[in-house]
Order: sequence, then C-alpha cells, then structure tokens
Amino acid sequence: MSEHGTGSPIEILPVTGLPEFRPGDDLGAAIAAAAPWLCDDDVVVVTSKVVSKCEGRLVPAPESEEARDRLRRKLIDDEAVRVLARKGKTLITENRLGLVQAAAGVDGSNVNRNELALLPVDPDASAAALRAGLRERLGVTVAVVVTDTMGRAWRCGQIDAAVGAAGLAVLHNYAGALDRHGNEWLSPRSRSPTRSPPPPTWSRAS
Repeated sequence: MSEHGTGSPIEILPVTGLPEFRPGDDLGAAIAAAAPWLCDDDVVVVTSKVVSKCEGRLVPAPESEEARDRLRRKLIDDEAVRVLARKGKTLITENRLGLVQAAAGVDGSNVNRNELALLPVDPDASAAALRAGLRERLGVTVAVVVTDTMGRAWRCGQIDAAVGAAGLAVLHNYAGALDRHGNEWLSPRSRSPTRSPPPPTWSRAS
C-alpha cells in the first residue's frame, strides 16, 4: 500500500482579525483580507458555524429557556431523517447529509441568544465557493475544509470533524491493498492520514 504522506513538516497558522459574521457577509473577502499570505496548496479550515452565519442559516429564537428548547426540538425534527438514540433531552440523529451527531447539528453556541444555527445546506458546495473566492481574490489555489464540532462515543471532550471539502481527496480506496506487514486492507475506504485536519493552514472563525 503506497503512503500518501510526505516528509515535509506541517505548519498550522491562525487567521486573526476576522469580524463577527452575519448573514450576507462575504467570508472569502474577509479571509483574503486577513490572510493575504495564503499560498498554493494550503488547506484553509473553517467552522461550519461561520459558514452558516454567512449563508443565513440562523433561525430567530425566543430567549426563554422553555420556548427556546421547544423550537430547538422542532428544528431537530426538521433537520433529522431519523433518530438513532435518545437519552433524556439528548438526541443522536442522522441528518440529510448522512452525518450522525447530536441534535442534527442544531446549535445555540457562538450565536446571539435570540438565534439558533443550522448546518450549511451543502457543505461541499460551501467549501467550493470559498475556494473559488480565494482563488479570485488572491490568485492562489487552496483546498478548503468545513468542520463541525462533535463528541466521540465513550469519550470526553470534543473534536472538529470534516463535514465538507473542496480541492483535496478526503477518502482513498485501500480495498485489496496490503499494509507494510502484508495484511490485506478490508475496509473499502479510509480517510487519508495526510488529507484531513490538522492542515497546513487553519482559518477558524465562529
């Protein structure tokens, strides 16, 4: 099985000075202005939350806890295609993107108290649009990964998982290949160890 990695070091750079984004804001223009140093083959990582904000995926919400929770549950029902597990108020769902996560991605963090955020409708398309915008403004060809914060079963803490991407391969087909010890790879697809976060360049905004 061939390796997809290289011996080159990986550098992670923050993009600072970004504003609080609102619906209709141009994310590509803001990142281009804040990170004119982006180069060809960099990987720009943005959270789904900032993409959702710019794309208007914010829902007005009441500020009372009870009414806000009722709306949140309705939005989860709207966004989910099925509920996989339920414990108290916690729902593990699959959404129309095929993502399995808590609450179908409906989120009240890093938004105004009177709003709830939904995931982008098409994170791959969002990544492609941002990639095109950066190429137009900076003349560079970068890859873009859109991430969302998720928990892991039986583990404490959170991770950022890729939910959309453009300009890089996120899966490689290893079926039938042999590892360095001669064992056959049975899983048909695996994430590439060098094609997912952490990337050379981070651009995280919420």
